[in-house]
Order: sequence, then C-alpha cells, then structure tokens
Amino acid sequence: MKKMLFIYNPKAGKAQIRNKLADILAEVTAPDSPYLAVFIPGGHGAFSGIPESAEVKQILDWALANDKFIITLCHGPAALVAAAEDNRFPFTGYQLCVFPDALDEGANLDIGYMPGRLPWLVAERLQQLGMTVLNDGITGQVHRDRQLLTGDSPLASNNLGLLAADALVEAVTAEA
Repeated sequence: MKKMLFIYNPKAGKAQIRNKLADILAEVTAPDSPYLAVFIPGGHGAFSGIPESAEVKQILDWALANDKFIITLCHGPAALVAAAEDNRFPFTGYQLCVFPDALDEGANLDIGYMPGRLPWLVAERLQQLGMTVLNDGITGQVHRDRQLLTGDSPLASNNLGLLAADALVEAVTAEA
C-alpha cells in the first residue's frame, strides 16, 4: 500500500517536529519506501521550524531523488526553503503557486488576521532562491511542475486535491 507523508504540526516546537520526523525518517527514505508523496499544508504554522529542519531537507531531497510527489498549498511552500544549502537550491527553475506576499503585507495585517509581520515572505524568498511564482492573487490556481504540485490558497484546496488525485493514481497505475 502506498502512503503519503504529512509534514505539519502548528503546535509543535522545532524539537518536536525534528523528533517526530526522526522517528519515521528511515522508513520514509528507505529503498523500499511505501511513500509516494509528501504533503505540506499551508497556514502560518509552516514557518514554525519546518523551513530550518534538517529532517525536512532530507525528506525533500529523497522525494526529488526518487521522483516522489511534493504537494503543498498556500504558505506550505515555505517548507521548500529547507532544501536550500550552500547556494544550491534543487527547486531553482521550478514554477509554483503560493499565497501572495501582498496579502501578508497588507490585508492580513490591516484586518488583524496576523498579530504582526511574518519573519520573511514566502513568495519573495522562493523567488530569491530561483523559483518562479505564477500567481499574484488568490483564485484557487494550482500548478504542476514535474512532481511538485502547488496551490495558491485555501481556495485551491479542492483543485489541488483533484490535481494530486489524478497524478497519484497515474503514478500508481504506471507502477503496477
């Protein structure tokens, strides 16, 4: 049976994320891994230790090296920053949809949705690392670039689910 790994815990601290991933890292990255995809949901919790996690980096490196899917939504692409190392970023040249920085710097602050500014802006950081952001608003837009599937916001949840379901079924069918 194929599995999908979920990387997210908004209430966990950096040590808890590291320990939980460390518990399953060997199984996830094993040559006979049952995992077909990694799912990183959005939300501002994606900033909480995930982009700095060595374990997340190992999982992303494994997914890229083994042609596994990385599926992420909204602010979730912040986790991709974990793969950056010594001026090397394996997602350079990829295109994606991500929650727009303009909302995090504008409306989300203005209406009090967030208590203050984010430590850094997701789209800006990913562009600095060499990715191309395809959206500047939230419309439910999704995009597939190789095995990276992304959606711009919670509005993209259903569309991303449909895109991911098609891609995962295709991959499992091709393996059979």
